[in-house]
Amino acid sequence: MTMKIRIMITGGGTGGHAMPAIATIKAIKELAESDSQNAETEWAPEFLYVGSENGVEKRLAEEMGVEFRAIKTGKLRRASNPLKMINAANIKDMFRAPAGFFEAIGIVKNFAPDALLSTGGYVSVPASLAASLLGVPVIAHEQTVQIGLANKMIMARAAQIALSFPESADELPPRLKKVAVTTGNPVREAIFHGDPQTAQAWAGFDSADSSLPTVYVTGGAQGSRMINIAFKDCLDELLKYCRIIHQCGKQPGDSQDIDALKTEAFSLPKELARRYFVTEFVRDEIADVFALADLVVGRSGAGTVTEVCALGKASLFIPLVPTGGDEQRRNANRLVKIGAARTIEQSELNGTTLLSAVKELVSDPALLIRMGESAKTLARPNASSDLARLVKDAAKKGEDRTCAAS
Repeated sequence: MTMKIRIMITGGGTGGHAMPAIATIKAIKELAESDSQNAETEWAPEFLYVGSENGVEKRLAEEMGVEFRAIKTGKLRRASNPLKMINAANIKDMFRAPAGFFEAIGIVKNFAPDALLSTGGYVSVPASLAASLLGVPVIAHEQTVQIGLANKMIMARAAQIALSFPESADELPPRLKKVAVTTGNPVREAIFHGDPQTAQAWAGFDSADSSLPTVYVTGGAQGSRMINIAFKDCLDELLKYCRIIHQCGKQPGDSQDIDALKTEAFSLPKELARRYFVTEFVRDEIADVFALADLVVGRSGAGTVTEVCALGKASLFIPLVPTGGDEQRRNANRLVKIGAARTIEQSELNGTTLLSAVKELVSDPALLIRMGESAKTLARPNASSDLARLVKDAAKKGEDRTCAAS
């Protein structure tokens, strides 16, 4: 007999929250298949993903064939000056958040999950609170060293807390430390199966330059205008020492960084221009790009930090200046302390400082290898499966309670 276990997933707004959820869904499916082959009782998971209509989580869930329900969401936009938090966007979202909560109540009652996994972000709050209110065990996962505001709200009522970094437990009160474990941050399996030759062909690199190190620049879906400008300002010098794959993002409005970057590259001598490839997004090519890259340059969000550790890549981080916490600097510093990464403060970022930092790193291949090896010591390769087991155990307890009640 196959036992059905219903699992609700919530979390998103950014890929950093959504990607771990997607990786865990895949791991839960694999765990169910493995258990069914080795146990008398078979179980099969049924998933429902609750997120925002415009978040990346909708596309990712649908690509996996997971049912998706969108709810209204509200986001608290924090600022160093409390008065700046009183703005039209925050006031509007104050009314959206309660609506999303009542929507979530209905969804939870209808789906009747045995457990809910939350991977954070403001979109995760309504569904998580609704589930806990209705007696559904909630597993809250935190990707960063610093626990986010949304997760602090969710963890207060969570049955289990999963941390990516052990030091995050220092932020928890004694009661919550008792239900906290360190699993690591799940990463997408696809990134481990890249082919550098495929990336070289995709970027249109000339084989005559194959002895040069390759730098992968990433700024997330919207890119980082500061990082993009800094690279534009030093391209002519930097391309003497390396090849660059630059994921520059798509910015709001009509002014797009990719246009300025392509114009700059077009003005370069042909032998340098052929070493530069710029694109708004890197999608299915990401595994190949990582396989080719000798150095990764970008922000130090949880997803990027986790992936460079998992793959053993040297990195140069420009932590995003915080408005509330300081999570990106703390993420980066974990790698800096063991010699796996270097950083440039955002306030000091320009073409000159970027050129100096990247040139120093790519000019020392042995150093890049040592940095990558150090990064790999922080990797938790079983993060997806460990989190999947937490969800399974919580769901089975939820199923047992439901059966006992009936």
